[in-house]
Amino acid sequence: MTRAPTLRAARVRVPASTSNLGAGFDCVGLALGRYLAAAFSPGDDDTLRLERLGTLKAFAGRPDGEDLFVRAFRTGLAAHGVTLRGGTLTLDSEIPIARGLGSSAAAVVGGLALAAAVVGAPLERAPAFAAALEWESHLDNVAPALMGGLVAVTHDDAGVPKALRLPLAATIGFAYAAPGTGLETTRARAALPRTVPFADAVHNVGAMAALAAGLATGDPELIALGLSDRLHVQYRLPLIPGASDAFAAARRAGAWGVTISGAGSGVIALAPTDRTGEIADAMARAFRGAVGGEGGVCFAVEPDRTGVRTPENPA
Repeated sequence: MTRAPTLRAARVRVPASTSNLGAGFDCVGLALGRYLAAAFSPGDDDTLRLERLGTLKAFAGRPDGEDLFVRAFRTGLAAHGVTLRGGTLTLDSEIPIARGLGSSAAAVVGGLALAAAVVGAPLERAPAFAAALEWESHLDNVAPALMGGLVAVTHDDAGVPKALRLPLAATIGFAYAAPGTGLETTRARAALPRTVPFADAVHNVGAMAALAAGLATGDPELIALGLSDRLHVQYRLPLIPGASDAFAAARRAGAWGVTISGAGSGVIALAPTDRTGEIADAMARAFRGAVGGEGGVCFAVEPDRTGVRTPENPA
């Protein structure tokens, strides 16, 4: 009889991700350099101690059974024949919640990756990609969180998803801003129409080709065209107070183009790398000017080209 592996201390780091990217609705995602860090230490009893830090402090007091990371972690361990009993699980995230940066995908990927790490097994990305479907339908966030970089997700005729790595020019900078309030994905999805005009669908196919070429070459005109979407942005923009003002502010500050990050409420602008800080600040000021108050977030951010990482020697 094969004995179940002994759990060991381990840690992982998972990047945030922006998805949809204009005409890349539901199929293009990019890993970004904001991270969820998770660490596990085995315990001597059957009590699981869960500590949430950073942006996850908002979930303090939530039962472990409702935590997406914990659920994925337990399922990942079960796949290795292990039942999680006791120990300390520390989750520390700098990824804004409900702001369109793939916080849920990071939790799922992180839980599966940490499960492999604590049993001493390599993370098999293809099975993890498939397993993530149990909790996270937004594979354009899951794929970049796993793989890093710019990734497209498509499906074959049988509905099986495929992740395709795409080239990304180093000359493209990214600026992000979000208002003080989030936007739940379910509400953003409900705003979409059941059908769209044929001309809009055709427009997006062409714009998606321009987006892929622009992201590969850094061509500002192609990037601007590729961010010209007719399938989701116009329907979701009214749900985000101040977003139209933030779009305009980004362009005035020198952005090539701007779009909603994921389902919102954050927005992301593409621009020369030396302008991203100024653009992020301009978008944040626009949000504050439109809705008042504080609590928003903004930053310039670089792509993460590695994806989830499991350091060999946890501190």
